[in-house]
Amino acid sequence: MGFSKTLLVYVLLCVHIGLSQHFLRLRPSPSDTLPVPDLIEDPDPEYDPREQDLVERTLKKKLGSNFDANFMSVSAPAPVNVTASDAQVKLQGPMPNEIRRLDLTETPYGKKVKVGKKARRKFLQWLWTYTHCPVVYTWKDLGVRFWPRYIKEGNCFSERSCSFPEGMSCKPVKSISKVFLRWYCQGFVRQKRYCTWIPVQYPIISECKCSC
Repeated sequence: MGFSKTLLVYVLLCVHIGLSQHFLRLRPSPSDTLPVPDLIEDPDPEYDPREQDLVERTLKKKLGSNFDANFMSVSAPAPVNVTASDAQVKLQGPMPNEIRRLDLTETPYGKKVKVGKKARRKFLQWLWTYTHCPVVYTWKDLGVRFWPRYIKEGNCFSERSCSFPEGMSCKPVKSISKVFLRWYCQGFVRQKRYCTWIPVQYPIISECKCSC
């Protein structure tokens, strides 16, 4: 039997048995707060930092070792162009055990079928590509009241369902925090207002998984 026919047989088998439910019915606990929603800012420019408050050398010294050029930028960076096909095929790390250990020889009726090593390898690779949930990064402008102003924010790939049959989607399960400076003002009267840069933690999605 050719590989295409073998693949079709196992796709049908996987549909019938729910594609090894111990794998695709995992329910990680996704965060409902990521990515961070846009902040509702007071539009009054009086609450913006002035030119003398935006000296890069001074702010970089204040931020110290928390400055991470991989995730933050002082000036507008070039856009990160990630297509759906790029996100789908970019597999990182070893194949998950839940996929690698799937038994493809057993049918829903208890009968055994032979699976060649090459056909098994190609099918599991296809399955991994179809069900994995990459983090897609894009640059976001946080506005003048954050320094650095630009952050590379992660989002879970959402172009299609990640389960087979369809119904589940990629959800965030882990995050990392990066420290930024936030321009913070106290006092409502201009003469008594005090503003300064304070460090704040900004969470970024670092891992996504297939979930209901």
